[in-house]
Amino acid sequence: MQLNDVLLALSVLSYVTTTQVNAWSPTNGYAPGNVSCPGGTLIRSATGLSQNEIEWLKKRNPIAKSALHDFLTRGTTNFSNTDLVEKLFSDDKNVPKVGIAASGGGYRAMLSAAGMVAAMDDRTYGADEHGLGGLLQGATYFAGLSGGNWLTTTLAWNNWTSVQDILNNLSATNTSSIWDLENSVLSPGGVNQTLTAQIFEAIREEIDLKVAAGFKVSLVDVWGRALSRYFFPNLPEAGSALTWSSIRDFDVFKNAGMPFPISVADGKYPGSTISSTNSTVFEFNPFEMGSWDPTLNAFTDVQYLGSKVDNGLPIESDQCIAGFDNVGFITGTSADIFNLVSGSSFTAIISAFAAKFLPNATGDDTDIGIYAPNPFKGISTMDADYSIALSKSDTLYLVDGGEDGEVIPFEPLLQKKRDLDVIFAFDNSDDTDEQWPNGNSLVQTYQRQFTSQGRHFAFPYVPTTEVFVKEGLNKRPTFFGCDASNLTELAYVPPLIVYIPNTEYSYASNTSTFKLSYDLEERIAMIQNGFEAMTMGNLTKDPDFVGCVSCAIMRRKQESLNITLPDECAKCFSTYCWNDKSTSISSNLTTSSSNSTATMTLTGGYHNTTLLGSMSATATGKTNSISSASSSTKSISEAHEPGNSSDLTTSSSNSTVTMALTGGYHNTTLLGSMSATATGKTNSISSASSSTKSISEAHGAGNMLNAKNVLGTMALIRVIYSLL
Repeated sequence: MQLNDVLLALSVLSYVTTTQVNAWSPTNGYAPGNVSCPGGTLIRSATGLSQNEIEWLKKRNPIAKSALHDFLTRGTTNFSNTDLVEKLFSDDKNVPKVGIAASGGGYRAMLSAAGMVAAMDDRTYGADEHGLGGLLQGATYFAGLSGGNWLTTTLAWNNWTSVQDILNNLSATNTSSIWDLENSVLSPGGVNQTLTAQIFEAIREEIDLKVAAGFKVSLVDVWGRALSRYFFPNLPEAGSALTWSSIRDFDVFKNAGMPFPISVADGKYPGSTISSTNSTVFEFNPFEMGSWDPTLNAFTDVQYLGSKVDNGLPIESDQCIAGFDNVGFITGTSADIFNLVSGSSFTAIISAFAAKFLPNATGDDTDIGIYAPNPFKGISTMDADYSIALSKSDTLYLVDGGEDGEVIPFEPLLQKKRDLDVIFAFDNSDDTDEQWPNGNSLVQTYQRQFTSQGRHFAFPYVPTTEVFVKEGLNKRPTFFGCDASNLTELAYVPPLIVYIPNTEYSYASNTSTFKLSYDLEERIAMIQNGFEAMTMGNLTKDPDFVGCVSCAIMRRKQESLNITLPDECAKCFSTYCWNDKSTSISSNLTTSSSNSTATMTLTGGYHNTTLLGSMSATATGKTNSISSASSSTKSISEAHEPGNSSDLTTSSSNSTVTMALTGGYHNTTLLGSMSATATGKTNSISSASSSTKSISEAHGAGNMLNAKNVLGTMALIRVIYSLL
C-alpha cells in the first residue's frame, strides 16, 4: 500500500486521551492555586543536568538503545561490512544518542514537521517500508520552538499520541479531533456564530480566573487558551487545568517510553531588542525551566512557577503556587510573536485594546509572556561578567523562541552534558521571498557560539545563506559537521547535524505562517509532503537514504573509536556532507547596540531588513507585487524588473493610515483601512479579505518588521483581540 493511500485511509480508531493526574492545577482550572512547598530551594545552578533528568535517562537509554539498534541494523543490512553496528552496541557508552529539533513557522511548521516525525515513527503506516520508521523510538530528546513546539506539545501532552493516530481521527465531520483546523481562531465556531461567541466567552472567563487569583495576564494567555482548543479538544475546557509538569505523571513518560520533550523561548524585556548574539535562551522541560546562558545560568522547578521566592527559597516556606505552568500558556509563550510590532505605529492600537480587555495589563507588557513573580528573583548564579538585572526584576518576560533568529531550537540539544551525537533539524521557516527556508537559523546559531552568550556550546561550520540557496541545500537533506577532525577549532566537537528543509514534493508546503485554517485535504497534503521531504520522496530519489542516515547517526562514535568507515558510508558522506570551510560564514561578528541607528541601501530583488535599534532602508532596483489572494494561494510573487511606480490603496470603514513607500519591498499592513502612496519602483498591494493570512513570519534577529512580518502579525492581533 502506498503512503498516500494509508494517510488518506482515515480509519475510526479510539483516541487515547490523557488521564487527569494530581499534577494538574490545584484549582482544576486556568487559575494557579496554593500548595505546600516541597522544602529547600527551588533553583539550581546550570552546572549539569538535573538529577531528575539523569534518573529519567537511566530508563530511557536502554529503550532508545534497543530501538536504535533495530533501525541501524535495518539501515545497514546491504552494507558490505555490517560490523560497525555491533561494535558500537557492544558497550553502552558507545551507543549513539539522537536528538530532534523542530523549527518555528506556525501551522506550516507544525504540519510539515508532523510528516517528518511520522516518517521516523514505526507507528506510522508504511514508515518502515518507505521511510525511517523506528528512528523516533530511538531518539532521546525532542525539542520544539513556536510552531514546531505545537507539534511536540500536541504529541507529548496527549499521552505521546502519534501523527498516525491524529490522522486516523481526522474527518470532515469529527469536529472534536486534534488539529481540526477547519476553522481559525478568528471564528472557531465556523458559520455557527453562537458557538464562536460561546468559545470567546469561555476563554475570557478562563483568563479572568487567573487575574482574580492575583496574576498578571497578557496576549500570551489568550493565545495559549485559543490554541489549546485545537491541541487538547477532548480535555475538560480544552485542558485549562493541564500543566506542563503533569507529564511527569503520565505512564509513558514515567516509563521513558518517549523522547524527552523541550520547549524553547527567549527572554526579552519590554521594548528591548534581542538577537542571536545577545538573547537569553530559555528551555522548558518536564522538570525545569531556565537557561544555560551565562546571563542566567540557572534552572527552577517548573511545577512551582508563580511562587514568591528570593534566591530560590519560598518567601512563605509553607506556601507555594502550582498550576501557573499551564501547558497552553507555555506553548503560547514559545510562539509569542506579538511584540514584534512594538515600536511601530500599531503600538497605540495594542495599548487601546489592552486597556479595554486585559484588566491587569500595563502599556509595555501586553504583548509579551509574563512570568511573575520572577522565579529567579535574587539569584546569584549568572556569570560575574554579566549584569544582575534579571535577578533584580520582579517579572520575567519571555517571547517567541525564534525572535532572536534561531528558529531551530538547537541550543538545548547542543549542551555538552546531554552528549548527543546527531541532531535531526527540521527547518520549516520562511526565509526566502517564496517562504522557503534558506539556512538562516543555522547561520544564527553558528555565529552565536563565538559570542560570550554562546561560549558554552559548539556548532559545526555552515555556509552563508547565499551559498545555501545557490547550492540547493535548502531543497534537500544535508549533513553538517561530518568530519570531527575539521572541527578542532571549536569549543568541542559538536553533534553532526542532519538538516531537513521544507521543500515541495507532492504539495506546495510554503504556506504562510499566518494561515490559521487548513481544511482536511490541506492538512493531509502538508503532512504527506513533510513525510516525503524527510525520506527523499518515500526513498524514491535515493533508495540508500536509510543507510546514509544510519551512517550519520554512527559517525561521531565511529570517529572517536577510530573504527574503519564502511565504504557505503564514505559514499553517503560524499553525497550529503557539506564540508567547504572556505565558504562558511565568518566568526568575526559585529553586533549593534539596541540604541544604534543604521542606514542601508538595498539594491535589487527582495531584502530582509533587520531592525537592531533604529534602522532605515532605501531600496532601489527590482520589486515585488502583492495582489488580493484567497487563503489557498501564495501572495508574494517573484521579483519584477524595475518599472513605473504604483499607488497602493485599500478601503475600509475603520481607520486610515497613509505610508510613503520608496522602492523595493515595504512594510504594509491592512488593519481596517490603509492607504499607501508609493514612489519609484514599488510594490502593489490590493485588498485582502479578513480570512486571508497571506504574509509569512519573519525570524531574523531583533524586532524584524519586514512586510511579511507586519501584515501577518497584525492579522493575528486582530484575531486575538476578537477573542477578548
